[in-house]
Amino acid sequence: MFKHAKESQVSITELMLPSHSNFSGKIHGGHILNLMDQIAFACASKHSNHYCVTASVNRVDFLNPIEVGELVTLKASVNYTGRTSMVVGLRVESENIRTGEIKHCNSSYFTMVAKDENGKNAKVPGLILDTEQSVRRFARSIARQEQARKRSTKFNASAFKMEEHLEFIETQNAKIELH
Repeated sequence: MFKHAKESQVSITELMLPSHSNFSGKIHGGHILNLMDQIAFACASKHSNHYCVTASVNRVDFLNPIEVGELVTLKASVNYTGRTSMVVGLRVESENIRTGEIKHCNSSYFTMVAKDENGKNAKVPGLILDTEQSVRRFARSIARQEQARKRSTKFNASAFKMEEHLEFIETQNAKIELH
């Protein structure tokens, strides 16, 4: 079985309240991460017709601060499907309700895994790639997975070669004092 990404796309908009702010008066990043996890769950569950869990989050860069009183819109779409997993692309935007200015606040990719009623991994429908953008997103997800595998292998404790990194580390704000 295959599905179009648009069948499971989800969007939510929420008003940012003072209770969501940190000590500097900006919206707390943890609140935004919580909303991102919720919408990734909704999107993946809608695509797979199963309960889904978050397996990993690929990098969240907070590009612009979000102010109290702004509307935050989160959009989620399935970019990639494996056998039991999906990569959900997320975009977060804020809107100043007085000026209408819209800011891109962050984008991220959540890998979600479908679970059956016994908690075992469940097969997910494949993705119908019907636009050049959907093919690009699918291919980018594959490349991102390969990069993550290489990173985790290169820095695995049994494969790590410290000598290969010392010269670079010495140019950083660190002091090496091995005993």
